[in-house]
Order: sequence, then structure tokens, then C-alpha cells
Amino acid sequence: MSEEVENQSSNKTLDIKKLLKSVLAFKSSDLHLVVGSEPQIRIDKEIRALNLPVLSAKDVEEMAYSLIEDKQKKEFEEHNELDFSFELKEIGRFRANYYRTIHGIACAFRMIPLEIPTLDEYGNPPIFKELVKKEKGLILVTGPTGSGKSTTLASMLHEINMTERRHIITIEDPVEFVHKNIKSLFSQRDVGSNTKSFAAALKYALRQDPDIILIGEMRDAETIGAALTAAETGHLVFGTLHTNSAPGTINRIIDVFAGEEQAQIRAQLASSLVAVISQTLIPRIGSGKVATQEILITNPAVQNQIREDKVHQIYSQMQLNQQETNMTTQAQQLIELLQKRVISRENALKNSNRPEELMKMLEGL
Repeated sequence: MSEEVENQSSNKTLDIKKLLKSVLAFKSSDLHLVVGSEPQIRIDKEIRALNLPVLSAKDVEEMAYSLIEDKQKKEFEEHNELDFSFELKEIGRFRANYYRTIHGIACAFRMIPLEIPTLDEYGNPPIFKELVKKEKGLILVTGPTGSGKSTTLASMLHEINMTERRHIITIEDPVEFVHKNIKSLFSQRDVGSNTKSFAAALKYALRQDPDIILIGEMRDAETIGAALTAAETGHLVFGTLHTNSAPGTINRIIDVFAGEEQAQIRAQLASSLVAVISQTLIPRIGSGKVATQEILITNPAVQNQIREDKVHQIYSQMQLNQQETNMTTQAQQLIELLQKRVISRENALKNSNRPEELMKMLEGL
């Protein structure tokens, strides 16, 4: 434990800025402040308590309110929920969520690297560099909370920024990675602070001369419909959903719409979808995490399956001619990581989106 954290244990009230700085030293992903517990951090998917005093309701409230303005405080007190991001000089950038429990205010902080990793540094497959060169279409990065979706998308936009002269609009809630203009021009918008909603921002984005649009979360039919329209009208659109497989992502998008609208949505999706990357972070043997990425690249066969409501056949298509299509399934990636002794069998099965298929593959080895 760092000396700075140890020194705080004697203080009656912890300093949230010093605490966030100290937590970074542990290379953790998240910090949690909950009444009745000492501060806790997440390392390699596990919650671990810091050797600090148990927090009172007053402790958490003072630390929480020290980071926000009066407008945000009013919003939180009205809705009991608050999402925002912030940067502390010489410490780092964070995404925060405040919420109320039966004991008082609670806070969750996610660490966001100030330096955006390149696609190579993040260990992404070469196909990603080809995907970001597309002139138009929809690219989706999906996965559960904490699966690294934001980092993957930031790395893809960073690749464009280093190689292309484009106008990139991001619509996020809240803005996480802050991009510096290298070759491209960034307009980053925070839902709530800079625009009313994802749907409203998307409506006006098409009048702002964008080449590329990032949608932080495709939550509803209006936002998804606007994203599909933008992708069809000559823009490259990036988006995220909380789904755990490529075929499941397509079904989720279609199911958001009413029955009479689904045929039209299937047609739009078939013509505009470029790729779905479904990502999961799995603990490495020893320490750290490794990403598995199930990759669907649309081709004429996949387009027909979407259009004809045969999404259940897409997974079989993903298994064919993979060296030519650059597609891969999560099960294949898990087997590869197991053979290289990067992850444990237990964690492979726990994180698999098709555990029965994985078990059969393991038996055949």
C-alpha cells in the first residue's frame, strides 16, 4: 500500500483527491465509496478493501460534494442519480456515478487513462485498422459493463485521428476519453451538459458536417433509428450496446422496435452494418486482464440472413473461411488463450457466451 494511503488512515475525513491519486498507484479500474465500509477498489475484477477508516454518511457526502458544482448537486438531490466525468490535474480523468442507498450517498469512480492507447498497444487484431478506413456504415462495439468497450472505441478513433483528416462528433453520457486534434477535428458533446439527449444530438449532428459519429450508448428506438439513418446517408457511425455476442446484438437492435417496424429495420441494418465486435475482459493467470473479441464482419451472406430474419444462422457463417472473412467466435479465442496458458479453464467457462460449445471443444482437445 502506498505511503499516501497509509497516512490518510489517521485523518478523520479522507481527502477524495488524494484517495483517487493513491488508487491509481494500485492500477485498479474502479473506486467505491459506500457508507459503512472502508473505501474499496477493483483489481482484476475483484473488489478489495483499502486499509482505511470505515466511511460514515457524512464522510461520503463531503467527498462527493467536493467534486461537483451546485447545478450537479441540485440534479442529484432531485433525481438521486448523477453521471458525470471530470479531470484532476496531475492525477487523471474519471467517470463518476453518484447514487443513494438506504444508508446515504454512494459513489463509483471509473479510471480513464489520459493517454489513449493505440490499436497495437491494446493488442487489437489487424482488421480493426481496416474497419476504421470505411467511408460509411455502422460499427458496433458491445459487451457488459467494464469490458473495455470505451477503450476499444477510443483506440479506433485515435487511429483515425493519426491517419485521416475527418470531422468526428462524439455524443457521450458522460464524455470519457478526451481526444486532442492531431489530423482530425473532434467535437465532443456531453449528454445533459452540452445536449439534451442522444436522439437530439444525433438529429442536429447531421447538420454539423460530420464524417464520423460516435454514439456512447444506443439506448432506445429513436437513437438506434437515427444511427441507422446516419450510417445510410454516408457517415461512419460507431456505437455501443450491452450485449454479449454478435448475433445477440443484431437481435437486440431489431427487438427494440415494434413488430410492424422490424422488416424496415432489418433492411436498414442489412445495408448499413459493417461489423460487430463483442468484447469481454477475462482475468489473466497471475494478474491483469485480457480481452476476447468475437468479430462479425458483414458480407452478402450475412446481409441476406439479417434481411430474411435468419439471424440464428449468422453464427455458423462466422465459423466459415475465417482467414478470408477475418471473423472469429469467442469460443475460438478462449481456446487459443487456454492453449497459451493465458487464462484459466474456470474463467474461460465463467465468461463464455456459449459454455456448452466451449466444453465440447475442450473435450476434443
